[in-house]
Amino acid sequence: MSDADRIPVLSLTLGELEQWMEQTGQKKFRARQIYEWLHVRHARSFDEMTNLPKALREELAAKCRIPALDAVEVLTSQTDGTQKFLFALEDGNVIESVLMRYHYGLSACISSQVGCRMGCRFCASTIGGCIRNLSAGEMIGQVRKMAEIAGERIGHVVIMGSGEPLDNYENLVRFLRIMGDPDGERLSLRDITVSTCGIVPNIRRLAGEDLPVTLALSLHAPSQEKRLRLMPIAKKYPLADVMDAMRDYYERTGRRITFEYSCVEGENTSPQDAQMLADLVQGMNCHINLIPVNPVTERSYARPDRQGMEAFRRKLEKRGISVTIRREMGRDINGACGQLRRSYLNSSGD
Repeated sequence: MSDADRIPVLSLTLGELEQWMEQTGQKKFRARQIYEWLHVRHARSFDEMTNLPKALREELAAKCRIPALDAVEVLTSQTDGTQKFLFALEDGNVIESVLMRYHYGLSACISSQVGCRMGCRFCASTIGGCIRNLSAGEMIGQVRKMAEIAGERIGHVVIMGSGEPLDNYENLVRFLRIMGDPDGERLSLRDITVSTCGIVPNIRRLAGEDLPVTLALSLHAPSQEKRLRLMPIAKKYPLADVMDAMRDYYERTGRRITFEYSCVEGENTSPQDAQMLADLVQGMNCHINLIPVNPVTERSYARPDRQGMEAFRRKLEKRGISVTIRREMGRDINGACGQLRRSYLNSSGD
């Protein structure tokens, strides 16, 4: 059996493992043992599962696989200790993940796709389009591998790396259910943030999944007209519809909304932009995260200076909006989404 045909067992829920054990003539309780080895003890091979019969371990090795991520490049920031990982997947594709150190512990930013097809003008991840979705196991694997390298538990996960999570909906939800399972990875779902550029139907679907994660909208513009210039997705899902879906998410989950707002000099940081942005979110239980745009070689967008960022923040605060300027992590190691992968692909000639 080829690797491609073997079951990616890290992506299976406990219920699916139980069903598979019964189908193969095994006792149902074996599934819980396997699940614990995978998601509590973080076994890297089936040989480690010593409380399983040898025949079952051999069958698992023959029919299943645990996705292996190889760290082909690790960059460490000299300013704040942020680490950026370039992981090679089993099929030869590469993805990025970032490990950030805060006073409250480790936070992992992971990718959900190889590349991205959303086409946001200022993002390096979208250059070259989307190659494929990541499996739930490959998403879990990023968290596990970084924790293993760091030698510490990761307490917060943001799905804000390369890719659009809600464009990989089924694998995203599977990932969330396993990560939040008290019998699985045991991470509180309230410590997971999912970022989206605004896929309206799947925002509404996620609101009904009973998964209390924080939802962060990549907003980046205060009006439909300006959003269209920066984000092609706005043509399919107009800003008014996106905002309605975000309000629905809050009403159904009770989770405060986060708006990510990349600040681009000359595009979206004028006093008029601040006024429109405040009007847009007025009355919502939300927080706005201002992000100085990261320069991308293939794009011409520039970031405002610090004074410009502070002036924009103050205008929002005067309207009673909760707002912060994101602390820049790992800027000296190309910390923004897609930059390291893009550099790697360019140097390898792909």
